[in-house]
Amino acid sequence: MGNCCAYLGPQKNTNVRVSLPAVCFVWQIAMIVLFGVFIRYNPESDAHWVEHMRTENISSDIENDFYYRYPSFQDVHVMIFVGFGFLMTFLKRYSFGGVGFNFLIASFGLQWALLMQGWFHFLDHSTGKIYIGVENLINADFCCAGSLIAYGALLGKVSPVQLMVVTLFGVTLFAVEEYIILHLLHVNAGGSMVIHAFGGYYGLAISWVLYRPNLHLSKRLNGSVYHSDVFAMIGTLFLWMFWPSFNSAITDHGDGQHRAAINTYLALASTVLTTVAISSMSQKKGKLDMVHIQNATLAGGVAMGTAAEFMISPYGSLIVGFCTGIISTFGYLFVTPFLENKLKLQDTCGVHNLHAVPGMLGGFIGAIVAAAASEEVYSREGLIDVFDFEGKHANRTVGTQGGYQAAGTCVAIAFGLVGGAIVGFILKFPIWGDPADDNCYDDEVYWEVPEDEETIPPVLEYNNHMIHKHQDIH
Repeated sequence: MGNCCAYLGPQKNTNVRVSLPAVCFVWQIAMIVLFGVFIRYNPESDAHWVEHMRTENISSDIENDFYYRYPSFQDVHVMIFVGFGFLMTFLKRYSFGGVGFNFLIASFGLQWALLMQGWFHFLDHSTGKIYIGVENLINADFCCAGSLIAYGALLGKVSPVQLMVVTLFGVTLFAVEEYIILHLLHVNAGGSMVIHAFGGYYGLAISWVLYRPNLHLSKRLNGSVYHSDVFAMIGTLFLWMFWPSFNSAITDHGDGQHRAAINTYLALASTVLTTVAISSMSQKKGKLDMVHIQNATLAGGVAMGTAAEFMISPYGSLIVGFCTGIISTFGYLFVTPFLENKLKLQDTCGVHNLHAVPGMLGGFIGAIVAAAASEEVYSREGLIDVFDFEGKHANRTVGTQGGYQAAGTCVAIAFGLVGGAIVGFILKFPIWGDPADDNCYDDEVYWEVPEDEETIPPVLEYNNHMIHKHQDIH
């Protein structure tokens, strides 16, 4: 266990294995070089801000975008590292892997995301530089979220090096699909399609290609214990509380951002009630299933990702939450077992029911709401502002916009499925150090795990007053 390959817990019999330390060091050195060549501060984060204020007639530092965006960035950052991380700690012997590898690949991915999104969206062709500020940090977190969602489908079955490969390709595919959806199709995308539909189907496609027929050898570890489910619920609550920020973080300042937070807030609340009802109804004794409460309660936030900025109305938000709560909970009850038994798709976290399907539905909900938009509801200026009907898109109708919204959802799904299948085949090469079938869902393959505490006789036995009284009598 003294060599660097010991970090990998190899499964395949091969003399060629990729070392985790080597990948981390080489990648970080590459990032330093690429950042040195391409990345610079934007005017609002550069020391020349004072001069910029004077030339742009900006009267106060408070108008710096940092003060508008940083609170939302904090919320999104907590979701990425605490929310997603702790949500994956439900397995009884894989909590280190759940939160620790989430930490690793998010830190790995956000650096690549700043570059990839910069090259596609923010590159200054006159200087060849990418100028970044707080909004770029939010977008990079969003970009990483797609790969973290995919991780949920692969949880416990892949090595950390494989996860870094998943993230490398995931961030790249995300940047490309985002460019197609936002710039070529001119879609008001939101997170439903670009993040959740893509990330969900990306992870499912990889998991399908990496199907393990002998995974039953680790069945004893593929489950939770009381305290692991409590830790996972911490992730759920952080995600649930901060989801309004997730859906509104990079929306235009003003009414759109305000409306996005309200709509997401209401959809999430509605989803909780529906999930509790369906979960209780599904059990003979009316008890609740913690799996449903940890996951399906978040589906409303996913489904509101695209339509959150639209005039869907408060009661419409409640309807979205109500319907997606039903669909997601039924997915955990019936669809996940079907996928594993019939389609040979092993989805550890059930990302099909929390991200893939609600993300797809959210994209199509956005298409319907966009197609139904009218000047009476939005006003002429409101339609132009919400859907960016300007420049070469000035003559686009709401019906046409609805069609493009639906097309954008299909693009996200296609990138997830096709890209995931290709990445899955890459991960099948026997060089990544993936765990053996009987060592899945076990932290000991990749982590130094403390020994379980020895059984100690109950202390109360020595403090029992009746025992002392009995000894005094004798």
